[in-house]
Amino acid sequence: MSLLDITGLSHSFGEHSLYRNGELSLNKGEHMGIVGQNGTGKSTLIRICTEQVIPDEGRVLWQPGISVGYLDQYASTGPEMTVKEFLKNAFSRLYETEEKMNELYRRAGNGNMEVLKLAAQYQEQLELGGFYLIETRIGQVAEGLGLVSAGLDRPIGQMSGGQRAKAILAKLLLEKPDVLLLDEPGNFLDKEHVSWLGKYLSGLENAFMVVSHDSDFLESAVNCICDIDHEKITKYFGTYQEFLKKKALLLEDYTRRYSVQQKEIKKTEEFIRRNIAGRKSRMARGRQKQLDRMERLEELEQKEIRPFFHFPELPLTETVHLSVKHLSVGYGEPVLSDISFTIKGGEKAVITGFNGIGKSTLLKTLVKQIPALGGDFIFSEQADIGYFEQEPVWKDKKLTPVRIVSDEYPTLTIKEIRKALARCGIYSKHADQSIGTLSGGEQAKVKLCLLTLRPCNFLLMDEPTNHLDIQAKESLKTALSRFPGTVLFVSHEESFYRDWVGRVIRMEQGL
Repeated sequence: MSLLDITGLSHSFGEHSLYRNGELSLNKGEHMGIVGQNGTGKSTLIRICTEQVIPDEGRVLWQPGISVGYLDQYASTGPEMTVKEFLKNAFSRLYETEEKMNELYRRAGNGNMEVLKLAAQYQEQLELGGFYLIETRIGQVAEGLGLVSAGLDRPIGQMSGGQRAKAILAKLLLEKPDVLLLDEPGNFLDKEHVSWLGKYLSGLENAFMVVSHDSDFLESAVNCICDIDHEKITKYFGTYQEFLKKKALLLEDYTRRYSVQQKEIKKTEEFIRRNIAGRKSRMARGRQKQLDRMERLEELEQKEIRPFFHFPELPLTETVHLSVKHLSVGYGEPVLSDISFTIKGGEKAVITGFNGIGKSTLLKTLVKQIPALGGDFIFSEQADIGYFEQEPVWKDKKLTPVRIVSDEYPTLTIKEIRKALARCGIYSKHADQSIGTLSGGEQAKVKLCLLTLRPCNFLLMDEPTNHLDIQAKESLKTALSRFPGTVLFVSHEESFYRDWVGRVIRMEQGL
C-alpha cells in the first residue's frame, strides 16, 4: 500500500535544476535511504514532502490520515523543560487518557456502574497503548542515543545544539509516526549512537525516509534506495550495497547502448552526406527521416564530482606549537574542566568524545571566539592558524560563493575564483547561487575553498565531514593526510580519520 506518491516532480533554484519530471513512491513498511552527491536535492526532497518547499511542478500526495514525523532540529522545546519531561510529551495522549480514567474512578466512588465501565475502557486503551511501559521505552531510546549520560533531569535550555537535536530525535522515535522523515541524523550522533539508530530503524514496522552519506548506516537501516542523480529520481529495491551493484550494471549497459547508437548515427550521417545529391538521394532522405525520428540517448556527463582539496602550507618546526594547561571552557558554566595537552608541529590529532561534551566549545575557545573560563593556552609565534567552523555562518546568505570568495580575497580575478571553487566541487551553476540556497555539503565546500586559498601551518577543524558526500570526504582525507603542517580537528567519524591520524585526544566528563 502506497503511503506517498510523487509524480511529475520538477524543481530548480535559479538556473540550477534539481529534478525533471521525477516520480517516487513510498510503500507501507519501506525503509528508504535517500542518496546522491552534495547539491542534488536530497534535503530539498524531504522539505518538499513536508511542504516547507513548494515544487515548481508535480504532485506530492500523502495517503489521508497518515501521521508524518519530521526531524526538525529547531522545534520548540521550552528552555526550562527537562529532557525527561520533553520525552514524556511523546505520550501526551496516553497521559490525557490516564487523567480521564482517574477522574472517572473518582466519580465512580458511589458505585456508578456506567462510569466504572467507561473507566475500564480507558484502562484498556492505556494497556494497549503501552502506557505502563513508557518509562522503559524512554530509557531504551535515551540510552541508545546517549541522552542518559547527558542527564535526563537536565533542562533542555542548558544543552548543546547536538544534545538538543538528540532529544528531538528521541521524542520523534518514541512517537512512532506512520512515516519518519530524517535528514542526516548521524551529523549530531557519535559512532555508537549511529550504530544503535541504524539497528533501531531497521526493526521498525513503520516506514521512513532518511538522507545519509554514511554507507555503513544505510546498509544496516534501509531496504530500498532513492537515488538522485543528474536531475533523475530512481528507486532501487534492496540494501545499499545491492543498490551500488545494480546502478553500476545499469550504467555499464547504458554506456554500451549509447556507444552502439553513436556508431549507428555516425554511419547513417556519413551515408546521407555521400548520397544526398546522387542516385541514392531518395534512400538518403529516407535515412534522414529515420534519424530524425530516432530517440537519442543523452550523453552521460561525469557521474561523480570529485573535488580536489589542497591546503597551501607555511614552514613549521617540530617543536610544541600549542600548549593547553588546566583549561576550562563553556558558556558561563564550564562544560569541560582541567584540560591539558600539547600539540607539536606536523602532528595530526583528532578530538573525540560523546556529543555535547564540549569539543566544539574547546575549539571556539582556542580561536578566541569565546573566552576561557579558567587555565590558559598558548600558540607559538610560528603557528599560523586556519579554522573551519562546524556550522555555516555567513554575513549575508544572499551572497553567491563567487562574491564571498571575492570579498575575502579581493586580489583574485573572477576567473581564478571560479577555478578555485570548481576544484572544491562548486561549479558555475552553484557558484552563482545565493549561499543560503546551497546544501549543507556545498556550503562546507565553499568554506573549505576559502581555507585552500590562504597558506597556513596549523589547521583547526570542527567536524569538517558532517555534510560532505563520500567523494568529498575521500578528497579531504587525502588533502589532510598530505598536509605537512599540524592538524587538530573534532570528528565522530572514525572511518574518516582511522588510517592517517597519529593521535586521539578523548574528552571525558570531569577533565
